[in-house]
Amino acid sequence: MQLPKRKPGKYSQIPSDTTMSQHKYEELKRELQQLKAKHPHAASEVSRLAEMGDFSENVEYQLAKGRLRGINSAILKIEYQINHANVIQPCQNGIVEIGSIVTVSSSGGERTYTILGSSEVNPSHGIISYLSPLGSALLGHKQDDDVDVLGVGIFKIISIT
Repeated sequence: MQLPKRKPGKYSQIPSDTTMSQHKYEELKRELQQLKAKHPHAASEVSRLAEMGDFSENVEYQLAKGRLRGINSAILKIEYQINHANVIQPCQNGIVEIGSIVTVSSSGGERTYTILGSSEVNPSHGIISYLSPLGSALLGHKQDDDVDVLGVGIFKIISIT
């Protein structure tokens, strides 16, 4: 019985968001260095285990090969992110932009959000994407503006840093 071939999902061709802060960019560079340092050891481990012979029953070889593939995949992904990075440099012009820290008030109280790229999102720490409904609605506004976020409500911008 032949299994049907999987068709790519409708979101598989969407490019990843490469907008990031300088901090995230430096973090990716450190992670890449660590992975490149692990690579030679993982490759030599695969070579050592390959010398044991039969690949079909060599579980240690299969696991080592999987680790090496994981390292290679992570290196390629991070290199892509670094090479295509759009590092944001926020400026203090009083307008909400990517990299801004915005304090807003609504009927639920006052909250502070940092607007960054989608690779750095952490809502529990107040870090939202500029692509999110709230983030995209706040972009371009000034202090004391009322911003209507569809489906959420009206937010008043208290401060921008």
